[in-house]
Amino acid sequence: MLSTALFKDTCERAVSTAAQTFIALVGTDGAGMLDVGLADSLKAAAIAGLLSIVKSYAAIKGPIGGRNPSMVNIDAPTDLDLND
Repeated sequence: MLSTALFKDTCERAVSTAAQTFIALVGTDGAGMLDVGLADSLKAAAIAGLLSIVKSYAAIKGPIGGRNPSMVNIDAPTDLDLND
């Protein structure tokens, strides 16, 4: 069940989540909206990345997801065609 593609997809999601969190916190600190230092921003980004990995694993093993780290089961057949 755990393949190289699945590992790469999970890592991509974790890295992008961590980067988004870091950029958001550094940006709000620069704008004076939050008083968050660089070290705290890195800690929050690391936690967000780890939570993303946990969420991806839960999606794979849980009842909602499918064979990918998304919480949306895109493998399930549907009669909804968005191209029409």
